[in-house]
Amino acid sequence: MYSDVFSLTRILLLFTLLLGAATAAWAEDGYDLWLRYPPLEKDIRDQYRPQLQRLVIPKSEQSPTLKAIERELVRGVGGLLERRPVIEERISGDGFVLVATPQSSRDVRAQNFPLKALGEEGYLIRATTIRGHKGTVVTANSERGLLYGSFHLLRLLQTRSALEGVNIETRPQIGLRVLNHWDNLDRSVERGYAGQSIWDWWNLPDILDPRYTDYARANAAIGVNGTVLNNVNASADSLTPRYLAKAAALADVFRPYGIRVYLSARFSAPVEIGGLDTADPKSSAVQRWWNEKAEEIYRYIPDFGGFLVKANSEGQPGPQDYGRNHAEGANLLARALKPHGGVVMWRAFVYQQDNPEDRAKQAYSDFVPLDGQFDDNVIVQVKNGPIDFQPREPFHPMFGAMPKTPLMMEFQITKEYLGFASHLAYLGPMYEEVLRADTFAAGPGSTVAKVIDGSLHGHRLTGIAGVANIGSDRDWSGSTFNQANWYVFGRMAWDPRLSAEEVARDWLKITFSDNPVLLETGLDMMLASHQAVVDYMTPLGLAHLMATGHHYGPGPWVSDLARPEWNPAYYHRADKYGIGFDRTREGSNAVAQYAPAVAARFASRNDVGDGLLLWFHHLPWDHPMPSGRDLWQELVHRYDRGVASAQALQNQWRSLEPLIDPERFDKTARLLAVQAREAKWWRDASIAYFQSVSKRELPRGSAKPEHSLAYYQQLQFPWAPGH
Repeated sequence: MYSDVFSLTRILLLFTLLLGAATAAWAEDGYDLWLRYPPLEKDIRDQYRPQLQRLVIPKSEQSPTLKAIERELVRGVGGLLERRPVIEERISGDGFVLVATPQSSRDVRAQNFPLKALGEEGYLIRATTIRGHKGTVVTANSERGLLYGSFHLLRLLQTRSALEGVNIETRPQIGLRVLNHWDNLDRSVERGYAGQSIWDWWNLPDILDPRYTDYARANAAIGVNGTVLNNVNASADSLTPRYLAKAAALADVFRPYGIRVYLSARFSAPVEIGGLDTADPKSSAVQRWWNEKAEEIYRYIPDFGGFLVKANSEGQPGPQDYGRNHAEGANLLARALKPHGGVVMWRAFVYQQDNPEDRAKQAYSDFVPLDGQFDDNVIVQVKNGPIDFQPREPFHPMFGAMPKTPLMMEFQITKEYLGFASHLAYLGPMYEEVLRADTFAAGPGSTVAKVIDGSLHGHRLTGIAGVANIGSDRDWSGSTFNQANWYVFGRMAWDPRLSAEEVARDWLKITFSDNPVLLETGLDMMLASHQAVVDYMTPLGLAHLMATGHHYGPGPWVSDLARPEWNPAYYHRADKYGIGFDRTREGSNAVAQYAPAVAARFASRNDVGDGLLLWFHHLPWDHPMPSGRDLWQELVHRYDRGVASAQALQNQWRSLEPLIDPERFDKTARLLAVQAREAKWWRDASIAYFQSVSKRELPRGSAKPEHSLAYYQQLQFPWAPGH
């Protein structure tokens, strides 16, 4: 009997261990991003299965891209439907998915699909009948188009969209859709909050982490077609043969997925690694050095995309060091790349070493006089706003002022000023707000989106960049909801006309499920989250209120740094009389950098709107607001509203616990608790400071800050991440 009990105990223990192992194997840790292919609901599977029985991809001279397509479709369809499609070379029955170009398939040619307008990356997905068999065709002019179309087909399944009668024709509205990695060669990441760099430079090119392939898959699935591997604050070592070989190894992994590699180039590289005594663009020796360097790079990476350059900004070297302008500096590199088909993405984020009248005006002042002087393979990369990725900014005035120069949007996906990786802040509404802003550059309807997609001014070279939020964390971005910002960037880069809500809905379905309660609550959370962060950090158009250096937490009192524009006090200008930065004609006149219709709106206290009020106006504390409150009361109300919104996010998430897997639910719940706590810290510290300046009593019903102003001022965070 003892033996029987012992055996039974062993069996139960083994069963428990196996069950635990199975649970762990199926645990949702966020690694799969939007490439999750868990089984769909049974009724949905039953609906799709007759339509996805066989996968037809022409096999003759099958390329790495076609192999990647086949792997992804087998993996995706097999997972979602719990049944792998049969792989065929020819259509043999109903329920086929034919993935082919007209060049590779007689059946596609016979259909005479309208592909000409879709370019090299667009695609068509259509339900059709071929030789009496019903099925779906994914076709394009190139294999890259087939790749994007295949991922779109999988997205239709993931979002439970109907395949019967499907007829989709789409092409990217923007040519260069690029992630900027601010990753350093020691694997630290500037403004990175999700672990180390995913590029293991030390072990490259010998060891290729499978994560590199998954990175490429994830980007291809949302249409990203380029990656800048290294920090804009670049090390010249990135251009040495040792590191070019490492970059080439990554390019080899990315190539089948339509992703080209770019490098940030340090302008002084001819001096630092080239042995020259100057980096002057007019020097023939410097020109020769860059020409030879470009030839060397293309020997390593034949499809190298080009250079991203940060010059004469925040102490970085640049052409102005030699009395040259930004166009002369950019054209130096562009001419070296031109024979190879490369481009230069020249950043417009500049501010001078002297004390500026208004930092918000400097990029415009430097670049607009150079309109039309850049070579045709130069695109100027402009941040979405005129300061620096603040929670809310007006659109950058350069977007309405350089019709002769291609301009490239630069968004920040990593949340340098929006709570790092801890806070839930879905950036889709912010991207949408900027892209839909009307510059009036060519009359009404001249949106920022039309500027960067080239349609407004007829530019061939177009681009959009996102500063990546990707790191070595298992979930890539530090939290599940941070993944949505990478996702929405890619989707809007492909089509800036998409709405933030539409993309969020897709992301929720793919990431969690299409449960109606989850979708409704999740959408409410995501769409409210950005305004919540604005409210508890920088309400009413305030900006740059964060603490010094690391940008973690509030520091509106900081006013003792060497340069005025490094100090938060420079931006809010609060005193006992009022608050805000006057950018009207009576102040810095930054409004004059916008088209007259836009300038008139921004210059009007009544028309500018609450969201940008204090960005453009210095107002007395008793200024009456549309709400019926005065400005001081409204400011406190916005801080209170932000804290309440952060607490509401916690409550909404708790209500979803039965619908979310335990691992992702628990991590998100913990992060939302951090957000609620830090929202209150931002609110309390900011109000304590502004109350000390304004000498105003708190509005009735508004709680006093938890601690004294001195308490908040003495807090220090020397080891904050991303610094």
